[in-house]
Amino acid sequence: MSSTIEITKTCGWCGSTFIARKCTTRYCCKRCAEHSYKDATRKQHVEREQAKASMPQMSDDKRLFITPAQCARLLGVCRASIYNYLAAHSIPCFQFKGKTLISRNSLDSLFDGSHLYQLRPAKEKQTITEFYTTKEVLEKFGISNSWLFKAAKGNNFPKLTQRGKTLWSKSHIDRFFAKSTPKEEITEWYTAAEIQERYGMTLSAIYNLVSKERIPKMKVGCEARYSKWHFDKAKGVAIDEPDTYTMQEAMAKYGMTRDQLYHYIKTYGISKVKVGRIIKISKQELDNMFAPPKI
Repeated sequence: MSSTIEITKTCGWCGSTFIARKCTTRYCCKRCAEHSYKDATRKQHVEREQAKASMPQMSDDKRLFITPAQCARLLGVCRASIYNYLAAHSIPCFQFKGKTLISRNSLDSLFDGSHLYQLRPAKEKQTITEFYTTKEVLEKFGISNSWLFKAAKGNNFPKLTQRGKTLWSKSHIDRFFAKSTPKEEITEWYTAAEIQERYGMTLSAIYNLVSKERIPKMKVGCEARYSKWHFDKAKGVAIDEPDTYTMQEAMAKYGMTRDQLYHYIKTYGISKVKVGRIIKISKQELDNMFAPPKI
């Protein structure tokens, strides 16, 4: 049952006069109550920040132990440089779990006495003696002329012009194309048109599947090609392949964690292959390793 009491009060926020039904009512409307609450919260935050700023803070040069970030400010270098010095054991430190501390005494002792400055020899610029012509690059790697110049601009390939021919650094070109060449021995490839004809997929669907399953691809001229074996596997087509375990199958069979299984694979050099996002492990090699010993 609503109150019948009428009390004339002044709003605590806007100052207007209003009729209140309760003695505890302070504001004439919800909007004024919200504004008052936000103003009080803002003032409390300002007071906390002012109190924090007024607290005396110890400067870095007066601390007995400092962090790498404080050491960087003290020496006027970046934090990455300090971590490089620590890794090279130039500055002594102690590593706790989640925190690294440097003693000011040990840091100051580094500068005691005289130290001779050692001039660091400048790196000699290696002379490039082997080159490709533009025609040789196009024929060897099957790319277009415009694609070569675009890649050269983006990767800063050294080049020179001699008797009207553009010569490209052989080592830089080989190093660049070695990264983009699939590491696996793939002999059969699909073009996008062949995939569309066989599976009835759109180009966007092909690109999405290639990206999702990480199917190896290569570019021949202006045409992209995709690994036939990996693509068929991603589509669920039955393929003749050697007997393998997935990680989950091997873990379940031998009762091991993923880290333990990775340890044995790395230590004993067990063959494995990555198909999309799935790692396949040689079944025969893994079974032989865990087979009971025989005399």
